[in-house]
Amino acid sequence: MIAFLRSTLFLLLAILITAPFGLLVTLAVVLPIACRFQLIALWRAGFMALCRYVLGLRYQVIGKENIPATPSVILSKHQSAWETVGLQAIFPPLVFVLKKSLLMIPFLGWAFAAVKMISIDRSAGTDALRQVIDQGRDRLKAGYWVVIFPEGTRIAPGAKRRFKPGGAHLAVSAGAPAVPVAHNAGEFWARNAFVKHPGLITVSIGPAIDPAGKTAAEITTLAEQWIEGEMRRLSPHRYPDTACAVAG
Repeated sequence: MIAFLRSTLFLLLAILITAPFGLLVTLAVVLPIACRFQLIALWRAGFMALCRYVLGLRYQVIGKENIPATPSVILSKHQSAWETVGLQAIFPPLVFVLKKSLLMIPFLGWAFAAVKMISIDRSAGTDALRQVIDQGRDRLKAGYWVVIFPEGTRIAPGAKRRFKPGGAHLAVSAGAPAVPVAHNAGEFWARNAFVKHPGLITVSIGPAIDPAGKTAAEITTLAEQWIEGEMRRLSPHRYPDTACAVAG
């Protein structure tokens, strides 16, 4: 019951801060993009404060020493809505690769468009990959990190999907490091779940993968191996096969 009440209050307060900030960011399209990101940073701080003080949801980051000095391609596990905000606090400023349809969401979608998120039409096939590469190179050159969820959608803890190579293709094309990221946000904020649970989210950043001399397929495999291996360390109870192997 307490978690339900907390989640209800969180939703109401999140709407109250998201609507005006989304409108402000949209109206700020006439200002330099740096100003729009400053507004996003203020909204993000408020959102993360709600997570901490209303939901009781905190986070820690391990592997900070692996963060490159220059904007890179982030290949991250995707379990919940939390990381779409939390990663912004770890790799600012950043843009996400997202479905073009999300730009139509009132306030939030408008803000996405105003800060030049990389929007793609997933049904476009190879043209969608070209959109990721062209827009991604432009954002990296401008000094923005690019976050891509290789599995393409939110995946429940303990589950996985085939890793798609779009992010790796961008890393190769731009000559930018690919940084694998694992986390266990889904343990506390499940996909499409109204009730969120208090706890400590762990975000683990892996060693950057240098694209020099590597194919997109090789980078994708390296990222997938590291992320899935790290997930077994962060959430061992979700992988009984691993636990049995260790016990044996």
